[in-house]
Amino acid sequence: MRIVIDADDAGLQLKHDLVDHLETLGVEVIDLNYLGKTPDASYPEIGYNLAVRIKDQEYDRGILICGTGLGMAMIANKVETVYAGPCHDVYSAERLRKSNNAQVITMGARVVGVELAKTIVDAWLEAEFQGGSSKPKVETMHNLENQSFHPETEL
Repeated sequence: MRIVIDADDAGLQLKHDLVDHLETLGVEVIDLNYLGKTPDASYPEIGYNLAVRIKDQEYDRGILICGTGLGMAMIANKVETVYAGPCHDVYSAERLRKSNNAQVITMGARVVGVELAKTIVDAWLEAEFQGGSSKPKVETMHNLENQSFHPETEL
């Protein structure tokens, strides 16, 4: 599994802590370090950059961190075929994958501590989409997304 991570200025320390944690577990994680290349960037550019890489299938899953996790989720969801959600507890992280098949998890460095963030990420990475009664809902989400990104053109 190819994991990618990035954060805005509010989430830098938590990002570094999670990279260290994942590497300790033997997980290959790539830090995009968008701020290192573009110091004036804010969460919209950082989140968009990661989400496009998920869409292009350069990576399987992504982790985005900002102050609350909300802004990063909003921008990542603007990229077609990318599904992201903020998680600040283990159950939500599991459901994000198992029920919603989301490839991107977002977290708020001002909302969760380091140890909880590690547990959340671990649960999300271990979870897989279950299908079942969630499958038609995810398919409906895809169809509605397609309508939004590709509205019918009247001639």
